[in-house]
Amino acid sequence: MAGTDSSRQEAAAAGPAIILVRPQLSENIGTAARAMLNCGLTDMRIVAPREEWLSDRAIAAASGADRVLLGAKVFETTQDAVADLHRVWATTGRDRYMTKPVNTPREAASAMRQGEQEGLRCGVMFGPERTGLENDDVALADTVLTVPLNPAYCSLNLAQAVLLISYEWFQCEAATTLPSMTKGHEGPASKEKLVFFFEHLERELDDCGFLRVPDKRPVMVRNIRNMFQRANLTGQEIQTLHGIVHELVTYRHKKAAGKG
Repeated sequence: MAGTDSSRQEAAAAGPAIILVRPQLSENIGTAARAMLNCGLTDMRIVAPREEWLSDRAIAAASGADRVLLGAKVFETTQDAVADLHRVWATTGRDRYMTKPVNTPREAASAMRQGEQEGLRCGVMFGPERTGLENDDVALADTVLTVPLNPAYCSLNLAQAVLLISYEWFQCEAATTLPSMTKGHEGPASKEKLVFFFEHLERELDDCGFLRVPDKRPVMVRNIRNMFQRANLTGQEIQTLHGIVHELVTYRHKKAAGKG
């Protein structure tokens, strides 16, 4: 469906970051860029692409949205790609056996609009075309985003998925009835601060032997991270948790040295 009026003023850049995690084909990155710009989104982030995202095939597939490709940021890891964000949705159609809230695209769009009003930076993660996001990627998200489609056939290609979520955001005005709470002086913690705390906690749990079973460690780490993700922690709360872990470790070391 064609139709572009270059004389029309483009909407101000805003909205969620679109994070393509390990995309397989450069053409799919191009068509995803086209879907984004259709809905006024320009913050594309690409994690470890298999092919050159600025190839001739990608630019041709973008069909005029190549400036989204030119402005795309490329990251080695999903963790780096979401570091500056406060709220992240993970798109998946499979049960990951994690305890996380689940949104439809419309619900997610409403929450993103509300978050924008509160000054939060949001993002949506999309996995590789063939396999989808890995569990460790999903564990970095606050909420799972699932599209309610025909259960007998709910397969979407990457550009379709990006367009569907982007369209819901474009059509949605900020919700006025979503629950809210005061966030303190600093506001919600960024993913960078949250992951830094996770790594601090996991180091100490390794040191004390809590994560001593190698086969169980990955699942235990994801479960612990998911518990804290659901808490919507503020920056100040993260600092408090760092202090708690530090004091517990200090006490354990004193006790082991016979000074407790």
